[in-house]
Amino acid sequence: MNQQIMFQHNLKNSQLRKLVCILAVAVSLSCSQEKDKQANKQRSSGSLSTITEPIYRDFAEIKRSGVLRIITSYSSNTYFLHRGIEAGFEYEFIRNFAKENDLALEVVIAGEDDNPFDLLNSGEGDIIAANYTITEERREVVNFTRPYNLVDQLIVVSSDLGIEPASISELSEVPITVRRNSSYYVRLRELQEEGFKLNINLVPDDMDTEALLFQVANGTYEATVADDNIYQAATKYMVGLETGPVIAQNDTIAWAIRHGHPDLESKLNRYLYKHFRFDQNGVPKRSAFLNVLRKKYFESGSQIADYFSPEFQTEQISGISPYDSLIQVVANEYDLDWVMMTAVAAQESKFDPYSESWAGAVGIMQILPRFSEIPEDSLYVPEINIREGARILKEHLEHYAYLDSTEQWKLALATYNAGLGHLADARRLAIDHNKDPNKWENVSDALLKLMQRKYYQNARFGFCRGIETVRYVKEIMNRYETYEAILALSRTQNARYPGVLGIKTFN
Repeated sequence: MNQQIMFQHNLKNSQLRKLVCILAVAVSLSCSQEKDKQANKQRSSGSLSTITEPIYRDFAEIKRSGVLRIITSYSSNTYFLHRGIEAGFEYEFIRNFAKENDLALEVVIAGEDDNPFDLLNSGEGDIIAANYTITEERREVVNFTRPYNLVDQLIVVSSDLGIEPASISELSEVPITVRRNSSYYVRLRELQEEGFKLNINLVPDDMDTEALLFQVANGTYEATVADDNIYQAATKYMVGLETGPVIAQNDTIAWAIRHGHPDLESKLNRYLYKHFRFDQNGVPKRSAFLNVLRKKYFESGSQIADYFSPEFQTEQISGISPYDSLIQVVANEYDLDWVMMTAVAAQESKFDPYSESWAGAVGIMQILPRFSEIPEDSLYVPEINIREGARILKEHLEHYAYLDSTEQWKLALATYNAGLGHLADARRLAIDHNKDPNKWENVSDALLKLMQRKYYQNARFGFCRGIETVRYVKEIMNRYETYEAILALSRTQNARYPGVLGIKTFN
């Protein structure tokens, strides 16, 4: 059995559940439709979540774990991959919070059959960061932080209609397509109750606002609703859209967290207050950092427009980085998991072939020339560097070949980062504390101890900055799972909605 199959077999149950759920959609649309019916039945009963008793994981528990998990969607305004590197307004904004609190950030991509509120309340994630409007219906199942943005909801129509409606009454015969779980649906229903004749067309909840805007632009649907900032960003790379009337003003956008977590709420609110607040006249004031993010993702649009060009829409793209093809070939030669190799490359160099570390490591896989037989100049050549990285990873994996594949990979990654000597010291220290040296949990604890004088003074290789290695392994494993989820979601989205705005994972 090769390394990829072995590693997949030992993924955490939570990630397996997500990937299996996503892949099941691709092979059985009938199952998906049945689940949609069940979800609609659940929502019609008045609840957005099936979890009645959320798990408890407040800020102290998050801090002890060292990981903050965000639940989000894959889109240009929330989270996406740009040349293999994670990007997106929501991602960057919350990553800054994680950095300030010395936390690693794990991204949970909500799959087609995943309910974000259930993912949150069951403990799969700690925060929903997905441009959510605060609504009373949502408040029943989650709590919200203080707002960090104000948006207007506006009707967007296809240019094919040949109209630019100035009022909602002009749209009585035009189907307005939205998701049932969106705040747009809530507002349209309020307008109906106020006496406006509206034709609401519901689509599955996995069709996000960007995808709907694209379908309106190409004439599949006649109209939809979008927040003004999302519409503004979309017009940088879509044609065929016309604005209609504003149907809601100053909707508050916030992050969602579980009920009963006051410390996490307080931490987030203090962070958000630094970046977004109202002055005495009720005018919003934003920090320089938040203004930069808004300009980058919603206003200037240059990076996003290049990345989300409509030209890719009908392509079946399922890559991650600019070096996917090369990494796949090399990984196959060494019987390695190419997605894991890609995660290592992203962590080491962000795919920069000219990257150099303070310790002298160079290239995409950050090879130390003094430990390689290859001339240093040649290590800047991507193919050579990637092959050398694969060779070293393979050696480390074989060193731990007697372990199950998950523990094998974690120890191999730690060795790739810290070296065999420090890992040997950590494993001996674990034994001294009557712990199993073949379990990463015990070895990682020992690596942290090797930062303390009373432990490293007796270690063969001395002081080890173990916190960096522990975080290195954690972040690569998290990135690997995110990459796998994105690839699976890409395949099923392209199969389910061919020719529609899908997932572009590299350019």
